Amino acid sequence: MKGSTAFLLVALALLCVCELAKGEDNNEFFMDFLQTLLVGSAEELYDGPLGKYNVNADAKAALVELKSCIDGLQPTHKAELVKLLVQVLGSEDGV
Repeated sequence: MKGSTAFLLVALALLCVCELAKGEDNNEFFMDFLQTLLVGSAEELYDGPLGKYNVNADAKAALVELKSCIDGLQPTHKAELVKLLVQVLGSEDGV
């Protein structure tokens, strides 16, 4: 059940992020959001990529829970996600 809850939270977060980013460079916003989600804090999400949006209490609670799930990953798994993000960001610089 915990895995399916995490999956639903990720899906919800991605949907919200994609909707929020419609007016700007989606890739830049999305990568900033993912980077902050992986290595930052929930507060940094609100001050950074989500700073110009009104994030309601339910969305904040979902993001805190999602961040908690990510922080609970095994260190090697989290490191692999960070490596993947760096790889994706590196490939965009060459485009």
